[in-house]
Amino acid sequence: MAHFRPPESKREQFRRYLEKTGVLESLTSVLVALYEETEKPSDAMDFIKQRLGLSGPAPSEAEVVRLELMELQQQYEHLLLENGDLKYRLLQYESTQDDGVTE
Repeated sequence: MAHFRPPESKREQFRRYLEKTGVLESLTSVLVALYEETEKPSDAMDFIKQRLGLSGPAPSEAEVVRLELMELQQQYEHLLLENGDLKYRLLQYESTQDDGVTE
């Protein structure tokens, strides 16, 4: 007599996929860490994101970087103008030197 085995459900396939890829282990460890926290964080999602390495920079850090970027862009534009001015002055100087040599 042959044993009848029902087809594996999609739910079971997905559960095995999560186990195989390490997702269940990662989520379990994060949830255990949250459970073991003596003082529960006010935002559990932020805690989970931080533990999984998904959280971006803090808003204050992002603002500092944004301000630094603006300052560097201004410096860059200033240096471009200065470079253009110096190139122009160099060309004028070289042309006066050439005029002096031909005389």
